[in-house]
Amino acid sequence: MDKTDIQILNLLQKNAELTIQDISKSVYLSTTPCWKRINRLKNAGYIQKTVALLDPKKMDLNTTAFVFITMNSHDQEKLTLFSKVIGKMPEITECHRMSGTIDYLLKVIISDIEGYDSFYKKLIKEIQFLKITSNFSIEKIKHTSELPISI
Repeated sequence: MDKTDIQILNLLQKNAELTIQDISKSVYLSTTPCWKRINRLKNAGYIQKTVALLDPKKMDLNTTAFVFITMNSHDQEKLTLFSKVIGKMPEITECHRMSGTIDYLLKVIISDIEGYDSFYKKLIKEIQFLKITSNFSIEKIKHTSELPISI
C-alpha cells in the first residue's frame, strides 16, 4: 500500500459516494488506474463493504446503552451460546470481548428505556449465566466510522 492508496481510502471513508472521476482528480490519477486501485483494495480486504450510515434519531432510536457483561463461567458451551444469542440481536451494534474484570462490552441502540427493558428481558431469558451492568449515553460527543490511517 502506498501514499495514493491511503489517500483513496481516506477519501472513501469520508464519502463512499464519490465518483471515480472525483477520486482520480483528488489523487492525481486517471480514472482507469484509480478504479483498478479501488478494486485491488476491495479484493485485498482493505475495503470490507460500502454502507449507508443512518441517523438513529430519524429512525426513532434515541438511546444508546453500553452494557457490561461478566459471565459466571467460561466454558466453551456457554461462550458459544453467548455468541449465538448476541449475533441474533439487532439492537447490539457492537460486541467486544474485553480484558480485565468485564468479559464483554456491548453497544446497544434502542428507542428508549422501555426498549432497553425489552432488550434486557430478552437477553436474560436466553442467557441465564450473566451479570449485567448498563450505562446510558447522555450525549454523543464524537462519532466516526473513519479509521485513523495516515500517509
